[in-house]
Amino acid sequence: MTDLFTPSSQVLAQQIVEQIERGAFDAAEQAANDARGQYPDDAELARLHGVALLQLQRPADAVKVLEQAAQLAPQSVEVQCNLGSARLANGEADDAIEYLRAALRQSPGHPAILLTLGNALMAAARFQHARESYAMATHGAPDHPGLRLNLAAAELELGNVDQARTHTDEALQLHPRFDAAYALRGRILQTQGNGPEASRAWLQAERLSPRNPQYPLAAGQVLEDAGQFAVAAEAYERALRLNPNDGRALSQLLFLRRRLWDWHDLDALSGRLQAAVNDGTAVVSPFTMLAEDVDAAMHLKTAKAFAAVIEEQTAALRKQQAFSHAKPAPDNAIRVGFVADGFNDHATGLLVVAMFEALANDEDLDLHLFATTPDDGGSIRRRLAAVTTMHDVSALNHAQVAQRIHDTGVEVLVDLNGYSGRDNAELFALRPAPIQVNWLAYPGSMGAPWLDYLVADKITVPDELRGHVSEKLVRLPRCYQPNDNTRQVAQPPSRAACGLPEQGTVFACFNNSYKINPAAFARMMLVLQQVPDSVLWLLGGMDGADDRLRAAASAAGIAPERLVFLPRLPHAEYLAHYLNADLFLDTLPYNAHTTASDALWAGCPVLTCTGHTFAGRVATSLLLQLGLPELVCEDEEAFIAMATQLGNDREALATLRQHLSQQRTQSSLFDMQGFASDFRRALQAMSARYRIGRMPADLDL
Repeated sequence: MTDLFTPSSQVLAQQIVEQIERGAFDAAEQAANDARGQYPDDAELARLHGVALLQLQRPADAVKVLEQAAQLAPQSVEVQCNLGSARLANGEADDAIEYLRAALRQSPGHPAILLTLGNALMAAARFQHARESYAMATHGAPDHPGLRLNLAAAELELGNVDQARTHTDEALQLHPRFDAAYALRGRILQTQGNGPEASRAWLQAERLSPRNPQYPLAAGQVLEDAGQFAVAAEAYERALRLNPNDGRALSQLLFLRRRLWDWHDLDALSGRLQAAVNDGTAVVSPFTMLAEDVDAAMHLKTAKAFAAVIEEQTAALRKQQAFSHAKPAPDNAIRVGFVADGFNDHATGLLVVAMFEALANDEDLDLHLFATTPDDGGSIRRRLAAVTTMHDVSALNHAQVAQRIHDTGVEVLVDLNGYSGRDNAELFALRPAPIQVNWLAYPGSMGAPWLDYLVADKITVPDELRGHVSEKLVRLPRCYQPNDNTRQVAQPPSRAACGLPEQGTVFACFNNSYKINPAAFARMMLVLQQVPDSVLWLLGGMDGADDRLRAAASAAGIAPERLVFLPRLPHAEYLAHYLNADLFLDTLPYNAHTTASDALWAGCPVLTCTGHTFAGRVATSLLLQLGLPELVCEDEEAFIAMATQLGNDREALATLRQHLSQQRTQSSLFDMQGFASDFRRALQAMSARYRIGRMPADLDL
């Protein structure tokens, strides 16, 4: 019995609802707990208590409280839906599904239960059943925009992009200011390769919900992919202001600043990034960390944290697909799959094409390429398709690609992207093949439980770095990076046509802009100071990057006109320009990789400094195999001294160029038959262990 001064349970419930609606979840939880002390048998107060706990991200507590509410009101659809959501949030998707199906038997066709059931089915990666549940719910609630959007999300997971777009449009017709619908439209357009429209959709979502940090982050990623770097950087800055602990926004902003040669606040941003990884407070892109001046232990820590998130996100789908692998007969050829976004006129395609041609007639290998980007109509794609089985999977999502790979019967699956480009982490986490390998594009350990091997060599991963590799290590007896030894180097334009002086030393560095950090640039400026009439030749940047670098040169006491910029060119034309360069100055902590191979093939000597990580040791591996240890420096003082000495010695530079000219036909670096033979032995060793039931192990060939 209550007295006149005790509020009724309805009044207390209304107060709690108001607190929840304005986001005061702590106050709502406390008020609900107190109110239940007065009215222990009131189901609505128990339900609201569970809702507040759920909002406070205390799902286990929410489940207990909502189970009490369900005992008090076993027929309440609201309680059933809230309890189903709480079980889902508590990681009990299968229990939630069974519970909600039982609730549906009590209330057949109830749209709220069908909606919650659809959410649970989505979390369990049972996308087809989720679609059916959402579709049934729309019959009972045809004007519910959220249902249409969830239906669109299910269709997108099933790979039905056109249907997903139709349902997203329906949601927007019902609710023209529905931010989540614009966000999903952005995802769909990204899937369809329509970057400009995708960025507009994400930016519209941000305008409608300016406090959601996910929207500017997604917009930034699309804008960056489209080459709109300055606008992308602004989007990342907005995301970071809204969520200062967002590791993705922080790492992408820092990486983009490096790409733009926009070095203001660089040390502070880098410090924040490293602290976040060390403290475990943020998960960041491992690829962006390669450009930071950190050690291999930090690279592995970053990769492991990133991989753990992917592993968790794909767990439900991995359980649904549940791939099993039958061991091939002993005399069967090894079916090897390679997955990449670069089977076109792209760094990856340019590196591997001659190797695949060398393996073309190998009866022991059955080679399959899975291209995640469409055919660009170029010669590299044609050459690759002529000597392998090419699968264009660019229109498929990760689950569909995984199914295709599994159906193809691939025994050894090689990830040629790693965490770079359009990374394949979610695909490989589904484990479509029994042996999975990290090679080539991502220079480091991926820290991922779904990868068995990393292919490297004894220079890129010496014994002292072995402890910073989570995969088993396969070390080739030569540089791990193949080359196309059929590349034609055209006649170059004149120096004058390139904006270069007719006399004087031309130092070149055609590395990606993010590799040229302030320290590397300072070394180059010291060299220019000590080599009269010399210039530095760089790849042109975007969005004012060239002007920023000229200003940095001026601040270092170097006339800005001594920096010359090369525009982006087709590969054959780009190669020809190396004939006008005297010496390539490499970078740390991230070396030239494909670019170093290009320079050496075209006859331009490369001067490098050996780093402390895989990414900083590739050029050293190339030069040592080429027989040029004198171009490998141990520290930056030696690098500056050697660059200065060579820059002032025209005869020495001519001798180096003559040596490179001979090595094109004589060096094992450009022997792709030999490389193919080594790579075949690596594949055979991996396969043999698997076929006789042995676990992966380190292999030094």
